[in-house]
Amino acid sequence: MVEEQIAAFASWLEVEKGYSPHTVQGYRHDLEEFFCYLRAQSAADELTQDRVRGYAASLYTVNSSATVGRKLSALRTFFRHLRRLGVLDVDPLSGIANPKTARNIPVFLTVDEVFALLEEPGQNDPFARRDTAMLELMYSTGMRVSELVSRDLNHLDFASGMVRVTGKGNKERLVPFGTAAAEALHRYFPERRQLLSARLARGRAVEGDPLFVNSRGGRLTARSVERLIQMYGERAGITATVTPHALRHSFATHLLEMGADLRTVQELLGHVSLATTQKYTHLNLDHLSRVYDQAHPLAKKQDR
Repeated sequence: MVEEQIAAFASWLEVEKGYSPHTVQGYRHDLEEFFCYLRAQSAADELTQDRVRGYAASLYTVNSSATVGRKLSALRTFFRHLRRLGVLDVDPLSGIANPKTARNIPVFLTVDEVFALLEEPGQNDPFARRDTAMLELMYSTGMRVSELVSRDLNHLDFASGMVRVTGKGNKERLVPFGTAAAEALHRYFPERRQLLSARLARGRAVEGDPLFVNSRGGRLTARSVERLIQMYGERAGITATVTPHALRHSFATHLLEMGADLRTVQELLGHVSLATTQKYTHLNLDHLSRVYDQAHPLAKKQDR
């Protein structure tokens, strides 16, 4: 019975909510772990608040607060789903709060570091044009790496300077991209056509019309993008480990530093909640001081 409920719940997450297979598998794993705990307690059918409290207490002994919060959130979503179906009358997690977790400041690059990263592919790398276009588009749009590698050519509209992005939950948004990204993409396209043609000549099918392709003409993977960005970051002499998400953080941070409002950045990033976007408001004190000194008529000390 429980296995059937979990399977139906997983199907609902994927079909109705549009969650990725990876996310759905994570939910399944957390739920199976919970019911395994109940079976070990000889309480497989006792979905009571006391049992859930006991499970939560057991999690704290071997997990961080963030992990405990994630596992309890999976249970909370599952129980609410069962309540909507009329399977449960009361939510066993009602009244049990998720643990407070520290809000980590996202890693981001300075503008100078981003420029150094964008220039790093140069002209000597075999796929320098592809990688430059990839980096330019990521910084220009703030796309997640999963969103980048799933883009097809027809998702780009050069006339309007927009790219159609499918984010979490299969929600689409239009994001503008700049002139530098557009020019880098056009320089890369002849190379892309050559790689795709070579793949088709070998009798290998191409899934969709991938925007970024590897040396075999197949779709570039997220892992490959992560590896390339880290390599270029090291070559550029950037101290922090450069990841695709660091580039996304940099996009958001630099927009806010230049005066963009939080709601606009939320839309560009594809965040459902404004609270998620607020973690990017970590503008450094030097920047705030400069703006204050430039804007406030009494900010600078006068000689007396």
